[in-house]
Amino acid sequence: MNAPSPLGLSIQVRGLRKSLGGQPVLKGLDFAVRAGEIFVIMGPSGSGKTVLLKHLIGLLEPDEGEILVEGEPIGKPGVMDRHRLAMVFQSGALLNSLNVEANVGLYLAEHRLKPPAEIARIVAEKLELVGLKGTEDRMPADLSGGMCKRVAIARALVIEPQLIFYDEPTSELDPLIAVTIGEEILRLNRRMHVTTVVVTHDRDLAFGIADRIALINDGEIVFIGTPTEVKANPHPLLHRFLTADFNFDTERPTP
Repeated sequence: MNAPSPLGLSIQVRGLRKSLGGQPVLKGLDFAVRAGEIFVIMGPSGSGKTVLLKHLIGLLEPDEGEILVEGEPIGKPGVMDRHRLAMVFQSGALLNSLNVEANVGLYLAEHRLKPPAEIARIVAEKLELVGLKGTEDRMPADLSGGMCKRVAIARALVIEPQLIFYDEPTSELDPLIAVTIGEEILRLNRRMHVTTVVVTHDRDLAFGIADRIALINDGEIVFIGTPTEVKANPHPLLHRFLTADFNFDTERPTP
């Protein structure tokens, strides 16, 4: 039996440049994310990865360059409306005044995309998918940090996304829960064939889930490769990355 073809979206970033406050933050980035893969973006604080993420989700416009989704510029009218994109925020961004069911179904309810009974069915389905069956009536304050992250993932899944972004999905979680979240991201990607872009500081997460890792430093991509390729490359910059020394210089790894 042939494997199902990816349902995810491809992304191309071409010559992306951005300055903030007169200081260059992104310095001509060029890379592509393949449909259906897990693409992890890593780098030290101040490297530009958060600004890059904001460009990818359309919150910032570049000074130069372009971002293409399925070959079309994201700024072109109608392009983003034709594709289903979702975002899982670092904090989870749950509304404390709403229970789990209302949080997960919020987008569908606010935009009146489905009748209430159908929304309840979809919410229950997505909660079961992330291992939270039966939690609909619980409030965010009653959930652990890991459970809140999984509720946020369920909320992203209700639109059946073709492309999903995660911002620091394991931040502020203990190591065991962080592993669980990583397994969840991997399982959902493999099951749904959704293109997955993860921005993280967590090396264990990156090596555990990534098809490819992009290492960004000082606004430039210094290396892109599989976890095996990252580990095998002898350049000292990547060695410092592997040993948790994030004082990157501006050297480039050898091909």
